[in-house]
Amino acid sequence: QEQLVESGGGLVQAGGSLKLSCTASGRILSGVHIGWFRQAPGREREFVAAIARGGLSTRYSDSVRGRFTISRSNMKNTVYLQMNNLKPEDTAVYYCGLTTVVFSARPTPLERDFSAWGQGTQVTVSS
Repeated sequence: QEQLVESGGGLVQAGGSLKLSCTASGRILSGVHIGWFRQAPGREREFVAAIARGGLSTRYSDSVRGRFTISRSNMKNTVYLQMNNLKPEDTAVYYCGLTTVVFSARPTPLERDFSAWGQGTQVTVSS
């Protein structure tokens, strides 16, 4: 079963930055759209950001817009999530998933449209 691999999480103080990476072995990511979701303890997984396969179209949740940037390098078969000005409420396990659903067709990309979730990477922001 194909699975993506997330990395780059860690512990950071409020106002700090982290850059997450999402990659895959044995799967070319250039042909699919990629989304980042996160799940905090006791809460459902929520959408964070998504990028189309060509990299020209992106989508962000209201809570991260202006602070997070999603990008991709198809040459490196990797999608990134640059997170700046982190807040304690950003603390969660971050997951990436892939989809062929055109996410611009929905007001908010849905978790059920994505697959190949990895193990996630923990992001902890201290106040």
